[in-house]
Amino acid sequence: MKTKNEVKQQGTSMIGIPETGTLKHSCVSANVNSGFQLTTIDGRQARLAVVDEYGNIVDVGDAVAKEVWNVSVKVYKNFQIGQGHIVVHSAPPGTPQQGQNK
Repeated sequence: MKTKNEVKQQGTSMIGIPETGTLKHSCVSANVNSGFQLTTIDGRQARLAVVDEYGNIVDVGDAVAKEVWNVSVKVYKNFQIGQGHIVVHSAPPGTPQQGQNK
């Protein structure tokens, strides 16, 4: 089992405000009303993407940002209301997601 200090060093502590601004080439910001805003380090607009283990982009753009935002908000709200759901999935694990061919 990891010590409290080891968990804190990994940046995964649930207590306190997490460290941000750690990316070398991009900036991620968020607003409670509009979700994520992504830019390159020099200020150009950027997009989120889901990249598989082989480097293939499988989803990209506003839909990815919205899904990531919604999952983040949902897990936080579940935690706040005491449901204990620490993990939230877009779809049940192992099932085809909307728009996928079976």
